[in-house]
Amino acid sequence: MQLTILGCHSATPLENAHTTSQVLEVKEHLFLIDCGEGTQIQLRKRKIKFSRIKRIFISHLHGDHFYGLIGMISTFRLLGRSADLHIYGPKGIKEIITLQLKLAKSWTNFDLFFHELESTKSQIIYEDDGLTVSTIPLDHRVYTNGYLFAEKTGPRRLDKNKIESLAIATCDFQNLKLGKDILLESGEKIKNKDVTLAPHPSKRYAFCSDTSFKESIVNEIQGVDVLYHEATFLNAHEDLAQKTKHSTASQAAKIAKMAAVGKLILGHFSSRYNDKSAFVDEAIEHFDIVELASDGKIFNI
Repeated sequence: MQLTILGCHSATPLENAHTTSQVLEVKEHLFLIDCGEGTQIQLRKRKIKFSRIKRIFISHLHGDHFYGLIGMISTFRLLGRSADLHIYGPKGIKEIITLQLKLAKSWTNFDLFFHELESTKSQIIYEDDGLTVSTIPLDHRVYTNGYLFAEKTGPRRLDKNKIESLAIATCDFQNLKLGKDILLESGEKIKNKDVTLAPHPSKRYAFCSDTSFKESIVNEIQGVDVLYHEATFLNAHEDLAQKTKHSTASQAAKIAKMAAVGKLILGHFSSRYNDKSAFVDEAIEHFDIVELASDGKIFNI
C-alpha cells in the first residue's frame, strides 16, 4: 500500500494548504479518498494519472471534502474518459452531482455509479479478490464515515531455492501458492510447507475524517498498520473541538493507543496554527509513533 496526501487542511483552501484529499494505491488499484477543492491540480502535480482512478470515497458533504468532485468529473469528460466511475458517499451526493451536470448540460460520456450510504453501522461497501473497503461511522455535525481498506490474505510464496532443487514443474506453481501438496512425476509427494513461505502480511489502512472523540471506532480499527485521524485542534482549543465535533491531536493519539495501531498520521489542521510541530508534541504524550500529514507527502504502508 502507498498513501499520497494531496491535501490535509481544514475549512478553506490556501495557496500552500489544500483541503482534504488523498490517494491510496493497493495492488495496482488507485482509490481517491475525499476530494476537496483543487484535488485535480494536486493530482497533476504528483503526476498521478486520472484514468487510474475508478473509485472515489467521500466521507461527508462538507465542502472541504467534496467540492473538487464536480470539477474532476467534468475534467474526466473533457479528457474523453470512457471507463466507469464509482462514487461512494452519503445519501444526497447523487442529487448534488447530477443536478450540477444537468444544469450545465454536461452529461458525462462515461457511466457514473453512485453508492449512497446512510447506515450508522459499519458495512463492507466494496470487495474484490484482494481487498475489502468498510465504513467507519464517525460523529460529526453531518452524517460522516471513515473508511477501512483491508487487504485479503495473499497466496503462499514459493521458496525459489527449494523449488529449483527439486525441479518442480511450472504447472505446479499455482497449486503450491494455493497451499496444496503436489506429486512429482516420480510419484514423490511434496508437502506444501516444505517448499513455500507464508504469504506477505496483509496491510490495513484506516482513514478517519472529521469526527469528535469516539471510542466506539476502536474495535473497527484495532491493530491497523496506519491510522489517519483528523486533528483539527490543539488542547488549548478543546472547547472548539467539542463545539464543532472535531478532534484534538491528543484525542486522536488516545484512539491510536486504544486501538494499538502501527502508526498514527495526523491531518485536517486548522489554519490558526502556524507551527504544526505542536500537534506531534501533544500526541506523543499518549502514543509514540506519530507523523504529520503534509501536502504531497507519501507514506509506504
